[in-house]
Amino acid sequence: MNENAQTESATGTASATGNGSAPIGQAPLFKPPREGFLELRGTVSRGQTIILGFLGVIALFLIWEVAHYLTPDYQQKFVPSVGQVTSKVFFLFAEKGYIADVAKSVYRIYLSFFVACLVAIPLGILMGSFIKMRALINPTVGGLRYLPAASFVPLLLVYFGPTDFAKMALLFLGCVFFLVALILDNIEAVPRALIESAQTMGAGRLHIIFRVTFRAAAPQILDSMRNMIAVSWTYLVIAEIVAATDGIGAVMMRGARFLHVDVIMGGILTIGVLGVLTDITFRVAAHFLFPHTHARR
Repeated sequence: MNENAQTESATGTASATGNGSAPIGQAPLFKPPREGFLELRGTVSRGQTIILGFLGVIALFLIWEVAHYLTPDYQQKFVPSVGQVTSKVFFLFAEKGYIADVAKSVYRIYLSFFVACLVAIPLGILMGSFIKMRALINPTVGGLRYLPAASFVPLLLVYFGPTDFAKMALLFLGCVFFLVALILDNIEAVPRALIESAQTMGAGRLHIIFRVTFRAAAPQILDSMRNMIAVSWTYLVIAEIVAATDGIGAVMMRGARFLHVDVIMGGILTIGVLGVLTDITFRVAAHFLFPHTHARR
């Protein structure tokens, strides 16, 4: 009798728990479905980011190489292979003093962008903090954003001639107005509750602008600067195309004069690499200056 009761009890327990893996009344552990490659708003780890980015670069070079071999033999000089372009870049560095041209272009980009930041950051903060100043300045700045920087080339040549100042002025004009608009948006995105809380606690106007508003918007401002310096790189060849004797753009124009497509593509590749290094520099700076923003991500 006792043995039958124990057997029935054991059988009932097993049936109540299913396969005996979970106690009575407790839900089984939930295992989320595996995330697909095209998962909407999915997640990606740091390792996956590096691997996928590397695969994207390899895919670009493969497409480039396939385009070279699909081109007829008598036209392949106009579509040089990856190896031909990279070897030409190494030749330029080793034999033609290309490092001086690269250094000159980097100097022009960074100095002009630094001056643009000196103008755009205070102006954006001023417009974002005082609505009447925004009403006064924003229509003008907004209109200037639609003027192509290349249209200033003849004017800059008339005013300053084929000088370094004219080239850096063009790079400055190419990004400063967009940078003002981005920084204005960054300042306006600061929650009003922060400003009202500071006012309630008796903070002064300058304290609110520099210690509350600017500090709250600083990570986004640095991100806007990172995006806009990329625009400066896109204007480099235009700035160095007219009466230039040095710089990456000048090297590319000399190559175009003699139909050296490998030199032109080598200059494009150089600008791309320098742009990526610039972007990485800004990302590393943001990581160390604002670690709390990365911790939230």
